[in-house]
Amino acid sequence: MLITGSLAATPLTEAPPQAIPLSPQAQISLLTCTPTDDDLYTLYGHTAIRIYDPVNEMDIIFNYGIFDSFNPYFIFLFAAGKTDYMVRSSHFEHYLMEYISRGSGVSEQILNFLPEEKEALWQALVLNERPENRVYRYNFFFDNCATRPAVMIEKCLTGTVKYPPQPKHRTFREAINYCTRNHPWVTLGCDIIMGTPTDRIMTLKETFFLPAYLHEAVEKAEVARGNAVTPLVIKTNTLNENDRSELSPSFLTSPLACFTLLFILLAALTYSEWRRKKPYRWIDPILFTAASIGGCVVYFLSFISVHPSMFPNISILWLHPFHLAGVIFFSVKKYKTLAFRYHFTNFAVIFIMSVAWFFVPQHFNIALIPLIACFWLRSGWAVFRKKYL
Repeated sequence: MLITGSLAATPLTEAPPQAIPLSPQAQISLLTCTPTDDDLYTLYGHTAIRIYDPVNEMDIIFNYGIFDSFNPYFIFLFAAGKTDYMVRSSHFEHYLMEYISRGSGVSEQILNFLPEEKEALWQALVLNERPENRVYRYNFFFDNCATRPAVMIEKCLTGTVKYPPQPKHRTFREAINYCTRNHPWVTLGCDIIMGTPTDRIMTLKETFFLPAYLHEAVEKAEVARGNAVTPLVIKTNTLNENDRSELSPSFLTSPLACFTLLFILLAALTYSEWRRKKPYRWIDPILFTAASIGGCVVYFLSFISVHPSMFPNISILWLHPFHLAGVIFFSVKKYKTLAFRYHFTNFAVIFIMSVAWFFVPQHFNIALIPLIACFWLRSGWAVFRKKYL
């Protein structure tokens, strides 16, 4: 099954369209679909190019967001930054109805192309969809279903596109966190795995990785052909109103609330240990095993994945696979000295990291405060217990 970055099942054309010449009445449009909360990949919206030619009875879209969800290695390849996407054409009505059924808003920007520019883009799209050309290496920030149409449009214009000044200086993290604002656990996950490069201010064209920002820039863009300067967009049509209702996540199920509750629970258990002068030996193995699993993910993304936004990442100082060694030390009595040294090192590293975070240009999610405090508390208590009890 082929699905797109924001479309569950696009009915594809049976075969790539033939590169017949367009008629003078043909129109080139940029389609922008607003985000929905159906799936993780639908939180960011979608972009496609529409070719409408009433004379040739042709109305199709070219979609650069198609991938094979049934590939057994898809999740691994996506995490490694080695996912292959492809461009495929689809009947416009099928494409539109799919987004309408999702409650997504769909807008169409009819582009101010000269006849030869329309023909150039049409021929380039058909050529791009040939089996030997359609697959490309996907990159969420720099080469995706929105950036590809933008590049194709600019390449086929004989003039120069002049975009309006960037209305606000945004970082990559700010952009994606706005998209996931109603899903705090997704936001937290992104904040943990994405490193310092994500906090760099985007250039105007780098913002085009999100369909909404591309739509905003194209709407006010102009094309300079010689001494003539004309708007890039002739007309904007709303094909479907945005029926998406904003979610209101409950604070009680938010990461901040859950991790605060966890810290309170661990603090109570630690106090109980102090009162009874005897540790609960099951607490640290469970806590640090969970951290080692999360650390494996963070280390894989930081050191093995080719995603450009994952390293350097200050999160590797507190969330790492070496916690598994600590679990072994905590669980075997003859390793008590090693367990003490591990806790001492972990306590010191977390303290230094917490101070350093004020100076490192990397966003810190406030929900991590009680979570990191859990590890600091348990390591600090282990050091104190060994020294003074």
